[in-house]
Amino acid sequence: MRNTAKLTTAVLAAGALTLGLTACGAGGDSASDTSGPLVVAASPTPHAEILGFVKDNLAKDAGLDLEVKEFTDYVLPNTATEDGSVDANYFQNQPYLDSFNKERGTHIVPVVTVHLEPLGLYSNKVKSKDDLKSGATVAVPNDTVNEARALKLLDSAGIITLKDGVGTDATPADITENPKKLKFKELEAAQTPRSLDDVDAAVINGNYALEADLSPADDALAVEPAKGNPNGNFLAVKEGNEDDPRVEKLAELLTSDEVRKFIEDEWSNGSVIPSF
Repeated sequence: MRNTAKLTTAVLAAGALTLGLTACGAGGDSASDTSGPLVVAASPTPHAEILGFVKDNLAKDAGLDLEVKEFTDYVLPNTATEDGSVDANYFQNQPYLDSFNKERGTHIVPVVTVHLEPLGLYSNKVKSKDDLKSGATVAVPNDTVNEARALKLLDSAGIITLKDGVGTDATPADITENPKKLKFKELEAAQTPRSLDDVDAAVINGNYALEADLSPADDALAVEPAKGNPNGNFLAVKEGNEDDPRVEKLAELLTSDEVRKFIEDEWSNGSVIPSF
């Protein structure tokens, strides 16, 4: 259904570096050219699928030439957007972007929020969160924001207690009560589904859960609360490119009734929820 460029992380890393050097050597930024196709970096699921729907069903009538490149990690989409290798990206939430910009000196800004993917706690070894044994090992994402988000999920589920007022940089050191004496294994977010046979449970980001055929509604032991959630995923660009007419057009399409219906129909189990 989709017409996307699916590339491995290694190839993308080399390509991003090459394109970045080319742009610098030419004395220009490829993202400043608004005459070509709009190239958007996206995680495969659900981001590239949503963009694929836009490309296949809406873009042509709207006069938008859209190209989608799939990235399998959470770093290269932003660095490629920063150096102009791609024009925009769609994969992240505000807390993650804030942390990324601060740590790496990038200048990525959100354009429009499209959807939320609730985090979930999954296990191949127990059927309920209450069945986790004393000393059990729980895998969590190792990036600052998603680890904090994972710990807040465990807190909201009554599995641990975090100190009052902890923010988006929470770590296991901020746990004040851990009655099951859980141990935490920090892994790259993409690796958490693959760890399920090696740990007692894992907190998995929504897109990686979907790729692993895990349903938050049907398979999760606990699911991140949706109410008041700041973790909606958005279309983002390098600062200064917000007014690119191609970006404005894509933002309009991504928040259309057609995309809302596509999300609700495609992920009727609530694993992906429209945020507009």
